[in-house]
Amino acid sequence: MKKIILVLLIAFPFATLFPQQYLASARIEKEWGYIDSNGNWAINPQFEHVHDFSEGLGAMRKGGEWGFVDKTGKYVINPQFDNIRDFHEGLAAVRKGKDWGFVDKTGRWVINPQFENVLDFHDGLAAMRKDGEWGFVDKTGKYAINPQFQKAGDFSEGLATVLKGKDWGYVDNQGTWVINPQFDRAKPFIDGLALVNMAGDWGYIDKSGHFVVNPQFDNSQGFSEGLSCVRKGKDWGYVDKKGTYIINPQFIDAKNFSENLASVKIGKEWGFIDKTGKYIVNPQFLKARAYHEGLAAVLKGKEWGYVDKAGKWIINPQYEKVRDFNNGRAMVRKNGVWGWIDKTGSYLINPQFPNAFPFVKVE
Repeated sequence: MKKIILVLLIAFPFATLFPQQYLASARIEKEWGYIDSNGNWAINPQFEHVHDFSEGLGAMRKGGEWGFVDKTGKYVINPQFDNIRDFHEGLAAVRKGKDWGFVDKTGRWVINPQFENVLDFHDGLAAMRKDGEWGFVDKTGKYAINPQFQKAGDFSEGLATVLKGKDWGYVDNQGTWVINPQFDRAKPFIDGLALVNMAGDWGYIDKSGHFVVNPQFDNSQGFSEGLSCVRKGKDWGYVDKKGTYIINPQFIDAKNFSENLASVKIGKEWGFIDKTGKYIVNPQFLKARAYHEGLAAVLKGKEWGYVDKAGKWIINPQYEKVRDFNNGRAMVRKNGVWGWIDKTGSYLINPQFPNAFPFVKVE
């Protein structure tokens, strides 16, 4: 018994050292496959197109038809569908002919193809269109909310946006109106607030339908880190969840806060401010992305590089296109092909792919 316990104690630390498996979709010539974090082919390029892995399976197209493979490249669901969406909550929307239905991870029809259009499952329900109207079905295919809406969105935080006539409102999972249709446009609830538009102005409501921030903005990017980037007239600024300006409108363009800094544009140049509106990195870049893992991608001249939160170049501008850092690596394009670098700018995977997408964790 003591030997068994000792073996487990020794083995456990080593088990925790192995990283999660990540795969990225990539294309060589005209065919797509998946690479591992070292840049080796985990699934050889052989497909006409692919999606990122979702819930352990990757959608791929072969011979004009879509199916799913596992992380070894083995067909789990043979190519047979005319169109396909990723797995959500254990089911994937697939189209056969003109009609959409849902299959499980064995490829078995759980909801037979019968709908003109569908969205993915969220909170146990999926929006679908039948005879020109939208409703919602549960995972058995039974109508949870009969088709009756001109448009519908996904459930989020227990409510879904739906269009009735010319106005948007919100229903619960029984189809009961929680917030009556009255908005020109409506976005999903996030952290208890939803962005809505009335008579051309944007504001925020709570789940009772009361305005927390009255409609008054010409544009809004939603809340991030407690502040929302909003535009009034030609200038962007930032408000809190009461609608009070924390940073007055003054920027030609601006983006939401990320890691306590936001990129803003004055004149023709971008810089970064903190939550008091103070410049931490003076405007000097032609374009600027948000900070991720302490670095932000910025464009100087015709090339992209990365700066730290003091505005110091950590990776000098040299790339044609870039993506943000994630798990210590970032995609960059050089001479028309994509590769991956670490935070020193050293190549983890040399540029070689005409097209590729970021790594995702595979279950």
